[in-house]
Amino acid sequence: RQYGISLAGVGLLTTALFLVHLTMQIPGGKTSERFGARRAALAGLAVIAAANALALLAPAPALAYLARGLMGVGTGIAFVSGSAYVRESGGSPLAQGLYGGLGLGGGGLALVVVPQAVTWFGWRAPFATALFVLAITWLALLASPADRPVPRRPRPEAGAGGLFRDRRLHRLGAVYAASLGLSIVTGNWVVTLLERAGNAPAGVAGAVGSLTQMAPVITRPLGGWLLRNHPSRIRLAVGLSLAGGAVGALAIAVARPLPLVACGAVLIGIAAGIPFAPAFTGAARIRPDTPVAAVGLVNSGASAVIVAGTPLLGLTFSLPGSG
Repeated sequence: RQYGISLAGVGLLTTALFLVHLTMQIPGGKTSERFGARRAALAGLAVIAAANALALLAPAPALAYLARGLMGVGTGIAFVSGSAYVRESGGSPLAQGLYGGLGLGGGGLALVVVPQAVTWFGWRAPFATALFVLAITWLALLASPADRPVPRRPRPEAGAGGLFRDRRLHRLGAVYAASLGLSIVTGNWVVTLLERAGNAPAGVAGAVGSLTQMAPVITRPLGGWLLRNHPSRIRLAVGLSLAGGAVGALAIAVARPLPLVACGAVLIGIAAGIPFAPAFTGAARIRPDTPVAAVGLVNSGASAVIVAGTPLLGLTFSLPGSG
């Protein structure tokens, strides 16, 4: 209401971020490989903070879209650099899963915290709370160990063009797009759906909706543990998790009763979690010549789904039957 835009326009705020985030995946990986993962991540976090500060100035749609696009520059660098920092610091697939779980858990935490913070910050709540989290994260990373010297890598296989032609990465990208991509799209709108079609109070809807992105805090490390300890079963685990996510999406679409919706949200969280470590660890193993850029390419598939799916799902709320 403060911005004077439709729900589809609100969805475009997510699109603006992830459209730039998508284009920054491979450049962000190359930046990390050149300057070091920790330094690149610190720079990315600084860009995100500056963009959130810009968004605080006024409830103007053009300013918000610009700020969200700048956030995408920062997230595109910081996310792949964080993953590289875990790996280059000696982190196992379990550690990689923990990193991914906490990363996605931040989105779930926001679904709980931001509606409550509106009481104090009004329309600025998303940006003010983000700045608070960014300050803690930046200081924690600043106090973390410096980048280790990166071992000499194999000669690049035809540069970035070789990445795009590598079908092994495309398969991993498709799995990750179904995993993270669809869970983010669902998480963006599940609270609105529960409020409109399920008549749930905002706090309850936020708590239930947060499960789509809080469950991966557990299931992403679980995927890493499975990959490390039961590699022969990881393909089955990924397939079952995605099938469960489809069932969960159907449960959420019904929008009532709330216990059924909560179970559906957990299933989507499982689908968003199990494939993470196999996808990112697999990409780095497939392309040891440019591992961070390979992870960025895999991550870009999910970003493409989010870019297209978030505003399209927002448009459905104008259809009969509350969308």
